[in-house]
Amino acid sequence: MTHLSARALGDLPEIRLGDDLAALIVAALETTGPGIVLEDGQIVAVAHKVLSKSEGSVVALADVRPSPRARELAAVQGKDPRAIQVVLDESAEIVRAERDVLICRTHHGFVCANAGVDVSNASGEGGVETLVTLPRDPDASARTLRARLRELTGTMVAVLITDSFGRAWRHGQCDVAIGCAGMTPLDDWRGRTDATGLRLRATWLAVADAAAAAADLARAKDSREPVVVIDGLERFVTPEDGPGAVALLRALDEDLFR
Repeated sequence: MTHLSARALGDLPEIRLGDDLAALIVAALETTGPGIVLEDGQIVAVAHKVLSKSEGSVVALADVRPSPRARELAAVQGKDPRAIQVVLDESAEIVRAERDVLICRTHHGFVCANAGVDVSNASGEGGVETLVTLPRDPDASARTLRARLRELTGTMVAVLITDSFGRAWRHGQCDVAIGCAGMTPLDDWRGRTDATGLRLRATWLAVADAAAAAADLARAKDSREPVVVIDGLERFVTPEDGPGAVALLRALDEDLFR
């Protein structure tokens, strides 16, 4: 690999339920100047919010009836109990309730703040207050989007679905891959040797997460540019859809923080 580049696409409209996201991406490719042409081996990284909106993973707060548990947590955290209820609905387990955040394990197996439920950029039609949840099956969504992009462009690209996660023991957030199709999510160097001949025992590179973080650097949080095209990682792009981002998740019995 001699270079790595990530370029955000502009001109995507506000995404609505049922929108053909792949077609909108192709249209944005043509208008982002100078235009970007999709090529084999590129990675298309998509912020999960636009995918969730197109799939209907959006909850109107007016439709939520908070449980006693939601009201109890909301009183402690100073939040809307309806929003807390949505977080509870999206969680398989509340790992920790701390000050103004709930650390949750989602039904997908992700451990993250507030079960990935997001209020930013989430206003519904007519000013209805809404929350955006994670896609029901991000890997399946990535596979579907990849197939549709290939249908429209004839190219073999990889697709990442990304979201911002915090990191244990470190400040700040980085985007990670919550869905993946068409690329190797992990590059396993265990058992191989480094440049000095040292046998590696623990080196296991989270390629999909690193690509997701690089994509996030190419777009400002207020830019409304949810799609980024990445060049330079062709060696990780595969003809097959591959195992998906689920391969990045540790089994519960490997979780040393529980």
